[in-house]
Amino acid sequence: MPIPKQSRATAAEPVARTGADEPGTAATSVAEAAPAPARKPAAAAAKTAVKKAAAKQAVKRTAKAAVKKTAKKAAKKARPAGPTDVIERELIAAGAQVVAGVDEVGRGAWAGPLVVGAAVSASTPPPVGLTDSKLLTARRREELAPAVAEWAIAYAYGAASPEEIDALGMTAALRLAAVRALEALPVRPDAVVLDGSHDFLGAPWQVRTVVKGDSTCVGVAAASVLAKVHRDAMMAELGTTHPQFAFCDNAGYPSPTHRAALEELGPTPYHRMSWAYMDDLPRWRHLKRVRSELEDAGQTALDF
Repeated sequence: MPIPKQSRATAAEPVARTGADEPGTAATSVAEAAPAPARKPAAAAAKTAVKKAAAKQAVKRTAKAAVKKTAKKAAKKARPAGPTDVIERELIAAGAQVVAGVDEVGRGAWAGPLVVGAAVSASTPPPVGLTDSKLLTARRREELAPAVAEWAIAYAYGAASPEEIDALGMTAALRLAAVRALEALPVRPDAVVLDGSHDFLGAPWQVRTVVKGDSTCVGVAAASVLAKVHRDAMMAELGTTHPQFAFCDNAGYPSPTHRAALEELGPTPYHRMSWAYMDDLPRWRHLKRVRSELEDAGQTALDF
């Protein structure tokens, strides 16, 4: 059957095409349809920046620590191996003829006396190993003490009893013991070197205070070792009459054995009865001694 003209004309018209059907257009459309690359969120970028900053700070801290460690090692090498006589020589150059080092032992003990040692150092090198007695073992102190006693020009001890400590207070008792030690020397010192920063002697004594003097000044180190060995021997002897307290081991300081004996047996005649530890002994706290207001103010008359 013949096709109508109108129909032929319609059939002859080109068919409308989409972009996907035309050559060269498909790739462009696919590219446009593909999602764009995701951008890094702002929070993640900030986190990365923080990490980088922290890493830089860590590197700086490490470098600073390394420099500090190196400086510390250099300073340690520069320090003398033990106590020296620098302080004594300075005082002698200033006019003193006899310089005594002074140190105490037993300040913190609950029982026994407070002992102060005074030593006049020789101009020759001190015994090898001489230093602060607290840095030495008991055995090493006992080995070293005879050599220190032989090396020193002179030495002496002074003590304040538990009764005097209770009556006067620690500072006044410390001065009393120190004066006794200094006056027991064969020659009165022109200058005194005290361990620490506090001058508990005062006039008429010429005093130089030295922090850590027991480990840097030979005279104070000698007094430290001699006084410690002397007091330990005293406490061991006191312990023979009260073995439950183990004074030979703890020297009157509050060890577990000492505490247990106190709770069970109460204080001995060698205990400091005005001290706060008495408040923690329910069975014995009624024995605690309290100084008068005059004595607490440090105004008690002292014979020194």
